[in-house]
Amino acid sequence: MCGIAGIYNYKSHHAADETALKQMVSALYHRGPDENGFLLDGRLGMGMSRLSIIDLSHGQQPIHNENQTVWVVFNGEIFNYIELRQDLEKQGHRFYTHSDTEVIVHLYEQYGQDFPKKMIGQFAIALWDKGQEKFILLRDRVGIRPLFFSENEQGIHFGSEAKAIFAAGHLQPRINEQGLADLLTFWSNIPTGNVFEGVSELPPGSMMTIAGGKYTISNYWENRFPENGDFNPAPFSQLKEEMTALLDDAIRLRLRADVPVAAYLSGGIDSSVITSLVKDHHQNELITFSVTFADKNYNEAAYQQMMIDRLGTRHFSVHVDDGDIGRQYIDAIWYGEKALIRTAPAPLLALSELVRRNNIKVVLTGEGADEIFAGYNIFKEQKVRRFWAARPDSAWRGLLLSRLYPYILGANKSLNPFWQAFFKKNLQDTASPWYSHELRWLNTATVQRLFTGAYRNAFQYEAQLERLKPWLPAGFDKFHSLNKAQFLEMYLFLNGYLLSSQGDRMMMGNSVEGRFPFLDHRLIEFMAKVPPRFKLNVLNEKYLLKESFKDQLPAAIIKRDKQPYRAPISRSFLGDSAPELIKQLISPEYVLKYGYFQPKAVEQIRLKALESNFQLPARDEMALTAIVSTQLLHYHFVGNFKSHIFRLGGQTTLVRLS
Repeated sequence: MCGIAGIYNYKSHHAADETALKQMVSALYHRGPDENGFLLDGRLGMGMSRLSIIDLSHGQQPIHNENQTVWVVFNGEIFNYIELRQDLEKQGHRFYTHSDTEVIVHLYEQYGQDFPKKMIGQFAIALWDKGQEKFILLRDRVGIRPLFFSENEQGIHFGSEAKAIFAAGHLQPRINEQGLADLLTFWSNIPTGNVFEGVSELPPGSMMTIAGGKYTISNYWENRFPENGDFNPAPFSQLKEEMTALLDDAIRLRLRADVPVAAYLSGGIDSSVITSLVKDHHQNELITFSVTFADKNYNEAAYQQMMIDRLGTRHFSVHVDDGDIGRQYIDAIWYGEKALIRTAPAPLLALSELVRRNNIKVVLTGEGADEIFAGYNIFKEQKVRRFWAARPDSAWRGLLLSRLYPYILGANKSLNPFWQAFFKKNLQDTASPWYSHELRWLNTATVQRLFTGAYRNAFQYEAQLERLKPWLPAGFDKFHSLNKAQFLEMYLFLNGYLLSSQGDRMMMGNSVEGRFPFLDHRLIEFMAKVPPRFKLNVLNEKYLLKESFKDQLPAAIIKRDKQPYRAPISRSFLGDSAPELIKQLISPEYVLKYGYFQPKAVEQIRLKALESNFQLPARDEMALTAIVSTQLLHYHFVGNFKSHIFRLGGQTTLVRLS
């Protein structure tokens, strides 16, 4: 795993700035501290910081083809590189390393711009075709590995993180009003937007091609669901067998490494399935890691111990309290580069620190299972609301929501009037493409009440939806209602939050590579065609996954209620052990100084938290997190970016072609 960065002055004849390029790569030191490499070819310069996983001694980048006309720098892993290499060698290609990176240049030679379709992996790639003067940037199918770019009068800068672009010195960090509003409405930016002014994010499954003085962005993969109910007709028993075989093969491929591979074990069904398959089929001596919480409302230690006892893994855990979460959150915003409404990334940053202290570079995790097997409450909620919408005056249909959220019942076991009004909002607008997610988005967008001026005005919900609409795939209106919800969850929440703010960034902050077997594109495509009733069976989520592994896992793991992964909030920011920096940044002085929020509104939330002994309603906790994360984002990037010290690490390879 690596960080990549570069400059291509395709609009001018200016040579790429070597000093700027090195500054860009040095900003990604945390992603790859083992070594770095650079290619300079006139107007083009690209580099990488490497975390050595495969071919430790000879996999230095940049990598080239036989006649050195095609060059690549690469962040990620091509898991089927062995099979691809064998096929390419049969077709006459010659290799000089054993790395997965070298497969990329030969795939491009053989298949042109269709080459990404051959790869099973997670990747962000920069490829220079010197002979045709063609430059390509591309990102993996679901957005596991990040890739950003910024346009200027000379051409583009690109990098695995926005901080690499800022390190070049041509663009000063500034928080974009619309980007911030989108992020705090949808939990993700609308492609290709970003929270920073002048920075764009390459969408998942897409490729940027620069040739002939202009660039285009095209999709090479799309997460498509059947139209008009054209699902896989195979019997349930066959679907179980095929799904299990695909998942097992996804794990087999993701265990390929020249360093030890461990696993995260959260105590939920997803990580339990992964660790069970690894332990039983592939790797007897398995190391596992978990996070536990001092707050019992968030702690899953009992379920984790159940799986540790069952599998006999060598286990390590990190225990976090409120103060730990506050302290880790400061760095989480630096690595994550986004405003957030959750503190969940902070414990995961502490967890990756534990992994690195134990000299592990690679972990398997269970991300993606909830999206492809329909595990979230949002999927059940939209199903109940559609059922209710058919009889909106029914007293008992709405009560079904209490099976998801018991706290919405009043004293007489009827729906609390507040929650009745909340869940009835737009109840009968079932034709809306956003039906499944609109309540979440409208609820999140209430943070606009805290903002000032242009930042407040950027929350224009209908206009935001109009900008999101072009990213819906053709035929979306013909998807099953569950599949519509799954698409939105994968395209926005999975890519824009889960895989970045909780995944890649929190792991790479401590130079740890995460691998996600549930996000193998073959499994995603298979599950897209599975009938919805086998994913969400009445209100039993992840039905196919549970039925497939019910005899291999403890019954308590299979039958436990879905518990979203979250972390404490208000006490972490305002309690006695909260970091002084956070308390300072949300003081009236700094709120007024930075200019995003109304000082009086922020102070009201702070006092409410203290007066209630930190028992804030969920909406206020979400607002407090948005305040803290936005203030930290400004502190790190707008206020103090130049004070951060970057450095190159390990051995340096520099190639000049002209």
